[in-house]
Amino acid sequence: MSTLVLPKGTAQALRDLTGEARPEAALLLVLRDALTYRLEQLKKELRSFETKYGMTFNEYRQRWEAERDYLEWEALVTRQRRLEDIYGWLT
Repeated sequence: MSTLVLPKGTAQALRDLTGEARPEAALLLVLRDALTYRLEQLKKELRSFETKYGMTFNEYRQRWEAERDYLEWEALVTRQRRLEDIYGWLT
């Protein structure tokens, strides 16, 4: 276990902010609050994408995987046509 030394002003700010006298407990409360806030922000952003595309990320990922296959397949077909054209020029 490591020791964290807080400046007096920081320790006082943690006490004032949380009402907790123990700095380690106050810091834990502040970290939890910060994480809760960040997670709420992420959820809002995720909902925004879900609304925009009308599906969850897992559904979108499945479609994207199919689209990647399409793009790769199309590239192969295009390359085949180009090579066949070049072959035709050479014969």
